[in-house]
Amino acid sequence: MNHLFDGWEPWHGPIAARPTGALVADRVGKSTAYAIYNLQERGEIFIGTGTQVYEGMIVGENARPADMDVNVTKEKKLTNMRAATADDALRLVPPRLLNLEQSIEFINDDELVEVTPGNIRLRKRILAANQRPKKEG
Repeated sequence: MNHLFDGWEPWHGPIAARPTGALVADRVGKSTAYAIYNLQERGEIFIGTGTQVYEGMIVGENARPADMDVNVTKEKKLTNMRAATADDALRLVPPRLLNLEQSIEFINDDELVEVTPGNIRLRKRILAANQRPKKEG
């Protein structure tokens, strides 16, 4: 048998909530490098390119306190016009992959951890963006 109980202590007050919001996918599809590149300045990303996402799935941590609905499936517009610097390679910051303990620690009251044999995903309790109450930040 194994246990992690260290002892009893007096109450230290309520557990502090996460001060940041979440980046939430607003549509179904596969994430693209172009969309993730443009979202990097908004916060830290939890998924890589080519990941299948759905509406209400948490794809990153917002730098601000409010949740933000984002389009991680956005593709670059293809045009006939070419510029000298238009097709530079996108440099992506590696995603922060959360394990089960980190996922449980990360979530707020309106969020859930979804565990499947192949993935650990974070999602909003209410998936549809128009039915979710807005968290003021």
